[in-house]
Amino acid sequence: MAVTNEAISFSPVLHDFIAEWKEKPGNLIMILHKVQEEFGFIPRAAADKVAEMIDVPLAKIYGVITFYHFFKLEKPGTHNIQVCLGTACYMKGGSNLIDELQNLLGIAVNEATADGKFSIEGVRCVGCCGLAPVLVIGDEVFGKVTKDQLPGIIAGLSD
Repeated sequence: MAVTNEAISFSPVLHDFIAEWKEKPGNLIMILHKVQEEFGFIPRAAADKVAEMIDVPLAKIYGVITFYHFFKLEKPGTHNIQVCLGTACYMKGGSNLIDELQNLLGIAVNEATADGKFSIEGVRCVGCCGLAPVLVIGDEVFGKVTKDQLPGIIAGLSD
């Protein structure tokens, strides 16, 4: 579901957080983290509203959002499958896992399935190099993953 400027509404907690951080140094990144925490990504309408609330050009906000890979402009799936592409994972087949996930789910990286259940994301080192290649889904880390294990992992997520 697309979020439009008319439909966007910040919770009182988010509104108060922005007011508290408005004049502090380094405020933009902190505020954007809080916006993403509330929505799961940063909708255009939310970026517009933040720009207005803290009197910062929208271009500066998008500069920050697009520079840091943590920020998302599209809503991820309920199960966002993060594939580590750090050196160890890449060398041990991380990109092959992405290819297979794209085939299995019928989506590309940074897309969500039509039902919103799954999305795929390539990420940099997650700090589990000894378990390469690694997937992270929610709070769960899957290590030494092979392409053959992917259907079972996905099936385990389908609730």
